[in-house]
Parts: sequence; structure tokens; C-alpha cells
Amino acid sequence: MHTSAAIAGELTASAVMVRRCFLLLQKSGLIEQRKGPHGGAKLKLPAKQIGLGDVYLATEGDWLVLDDPTIAGLLKRVRAEGVLAMNETTLAQMLKRIKKSAPAAKTENGTAAKALAKEVAP
Repeated sequence: MHTSAAIAGELTASAVMVRRCFLLLQKSGLIEQRKGPHGGAKLKLPAKQIGLGDVYLATEGDWLVLDDPTIAGLLKRVRAEGVLAMNETTLAQMLKRIKKSAPAAKTENGTAAKALAKEVAP
């Protein structure tokens, strides 16, 4: 389990923002959360089975809605093709790339990254 505070600290982001993302990811079935002193969040599926497109769909919202059916149809197709392309990369693959380009030793507090890496490691 990883807490929103630990992940926010690792990302140097707001814990509130992380909790909002957790909620969206939980609603889509990608993570499970537990409350309490030993609570936090963890992936419901192995990282190898979760594509970046899955994460995108869980968190995107309705950020671009158009009334023109001609343009809306095109955007729908582009979005679908984009999600397929993103799903060619899994969370496990992305974490491997991140670890290669920025090792945890370079971060201020690598503990959350190390714990996440252990969770998604093959």
C-alpha cells in the first residue's frame, strides 16, 4: 500500500491532487484503497496488464466536448486511436524507462519510488 502523502512527496505534488487521482483510478477499477493507519492504495492488476491508455481513460474527464458532429466524430476517432497507441505501453514498461532515465538515488526521497518499483517489478 502506498499513501497519497508518500506519493505526493515523491512527485513534489499536492496530496489532495493525488487523492483525487486515486479516486478516479479506483472508480475505473485500476487500484484499490484501504483506510486507516496501514491504509493506502495499490494496483488491482499487475502493472504489466495496465496500459497508459487505461490510466488516461480513467483520469481524462470531459475536457474537450464539441457540438459540431463533424469535428466531434473526428476527435472521437483520434481519441480512440490515441488510447490504442498508449495501451501499447504498460505501466511496468514506463516505470522501467523512468528508472533508467532518473534513478531513485537522484530524488530527494526515493523510498516511495523504490516501494512502487518493487510492487510492479516482474
